[in-house]
Amino acid sequence: MTVTPKTIAIVLAAGRGTRAGGSEPKQWQTVLGKPLLAWSLDAFLSHDDIDAVVLVHHPDDQDLIAQLPASVRCLYGGANRDDSVRCALEALKEQAPDYVLIHDAARPCVTQSLISKCLKSMRAHGAAAPAVAVQDTLWRGGDTVEMTVDRDNLWRAQTPQCFSYPLIAKSHAAATQPATDDVQIVRAAGHPVAIVAGDADNLKVTVPGDFARAERILRGRMKLRLGNGFDVHKFGPGTEITLCGITLPHKFGLLGHSDADVGMHAVTDAIYGALAQGDIGQHFPPSDPQWKGAPSDIFLAHAVQLAKNLGFQIENVDCTLICEFPKIGPHAQAMQARMAQIMGLDRDQVSIKATTSETLGFTGREEGIAALATAALVSL
Repeated sequence: MTVTPKTIAIVLAAGRGTRAGGSEPKQWQTVLGKPLLAWSLDAFLSHDDIDAVVLVHHPDDQDLIAQLPASVRCLYGGANRDDSVRCALEALKEQAPDYVLIHDAARPCVTQSLISKCLKSMRAHGAAAPAVAVQDTLWRGGDTVEMTVDRDNLWRAQTPQCFSYPLIAKSHAAATQPATDDVQIVRAAGHPVAIVAGDADNLKVTVPGDFARAERILRGRMKLRLGNGFDVHKFGPGTEITLCGITLPHKFGLLGHSDADVGMHAVTDAIYGALAQGDIGQHFPPSDPQWKGAPSDIFLAHAVQLAKNLGFQIENVDCTLICEFPKIGPHAQAMQARMAQIMGLDRDQVSIKATTSETLGFTGREEGIAALATAALVSL
């Protein structure tokens, strides 16, 4: 039996990043709706060859951890970069991986492609790191130019820097001098490090202006998906109905194999539609008795998780309920809150509204309720 090597990404986020400005450390400042470091975490979490992600953070940032994916293992870092790396390596020692990638949290624009190239080179050489060749003329000087520096064979170092776990652990244990990165540590231990062609967009956010550049890069990579959903359920015997997760008294009930939550069904189908993954009936066949009377939040939660699994997050949903009665207005905020809770969204990402059909058609005759929904998804 062949055992697949285990690979773990270590994301370093224990620094304070004061040069970047702002009221909190740069790695926790928001870019396109989520913390800067979350972009790096998502890149590694969604990579097929990464088995786990470890975040090394400052103790003062403990309260901020709750906003990150639960699958990320979080550890306290040390006084400097070297100490933080050693904290992570020591924490992994008991169940040591085969390979580790060490990445700066301030590089949010790392791509799947660059990660893959670094891993491939590291497996061949034991150690590899990305870098971009220097193209500008280099000067050395103070207030005036003292000399021009030969730029041949000069590189701008990037992360992730990738190593076999035994090599990087041994190198750090033997280190006697502080280093600016892990390549320096490994080379001091006598091991060569292969250079991988880096990515000019894999910038390190350092000063305030870098946030805008990172946002432009990340926005340009995002894929937008739109989906719509439509559902109808007819009235039948009963004294209450469930709409968008809220149970309301009514002179009729709604008929359906599940709880007949027409609004939640429409939103669920809109998400499936944006993913090109069919509809509720394909994932939860009405012919299957286990779904008889089932609460519809099961279906919605499945669609949300499927979106995450396929590399998308829900940006917003909009649902319109079409009925004469019951009146939706008094309950719209409760519905909005419940739907947001199920989907893990903020309330302002969920719209619930209603309209009548001016007594026309089956909804106008109070024979049932219809719902129309739209969902917008963006790539992680």
